[in-house]
Amino acid sequence: MSKRIDVENLDVYYGDFLAVEGVSMAIEPRSVTALIGPSGCGKSTFLRTLNRMHEVIPGARVEGRAVMDGQDLYAPEVDPVQVRRQVGMVFQRPNPFPTMSIADNVLAGVRLNNKRISKGDAADTVERSLRGANLWNEVKDRLDKPGSSLSGGQQQRLCIARAIAVEPQVLLMDEPCSALDPISTLAIEDLMSELKNDYTIVIVTHNMQQAARVSDRTAFFNIAGTGQPGKLIEMADTPTMFSSPSVPATEDYISGRFG
Repeated sequence: MSKRIDVENLDVYYGDFLAVEGVSMAIEPRSVTALIGPSGCGKSTFLRTLNRMHEVIPGARVEGRAVMDGQDLYAPEVDPVQVRRQVGMVFQRPNPFPTMSIADNVLAGVRLNNKRISKGDAADTVERSLRGANLWNEVKDRLDKPGSSLSGGQQQRLCIARAIAVEPQVLLMDEPCSALDPISTLAIEDLMSELKNDYTIVIVTHNMQQAARVSDRTAFFNIAGTGQPGKLIEMADTPTMFSSPSVPATEDYISGRFG
């Protein structure tokens, strides 16, 4: 189920503005890849190009290639909706559907993908996904209540459960733990370690300890100044990046000297 993604010379534009320049990297299957770097350096923009979510912004376009198991995600014949079915995403801010119940929120993606699901399978999917997101014990007695009735941290875990439910081949996570308490954060990190046995995971994080704990490979992005494009500075196995990065700016960022 897990997929490899090869990115080759990817430039990301918003209109005439070059936001991210010349990114090339291999995202390995059955692994967690962490994207780190200061705010505004293009991490989240790049993350969104992997399932074409950036295209919801008028004028957004890319040059270069993002190839998933031999298929260019940007080939003319490729449907972006199909890409997003295979490459799921969890955003930084919780975005449950406010009028849907907790259970229906979990199942929303499954139903959107036109998958027929029996009542029993639906119940199993809801429980499995909520357990995986460390939310089941808190909501199991109120699954019919609106998703908007949950706290902010719970809503984010509900969104993670919704993403897990459709079992995508790749899972993109844009600072998924920023709204979570330490206990819930640890549960999500444990979950990522389990999910990588089946899925490819790419996570944006500003938490260096989290990147060190959960990721197999780390990519450092940086920006030369305001108005300049973000660039991939270096990428390596996480232990190497955190112990002996090859670029001084990487070491400065990881050690907290800037960013």
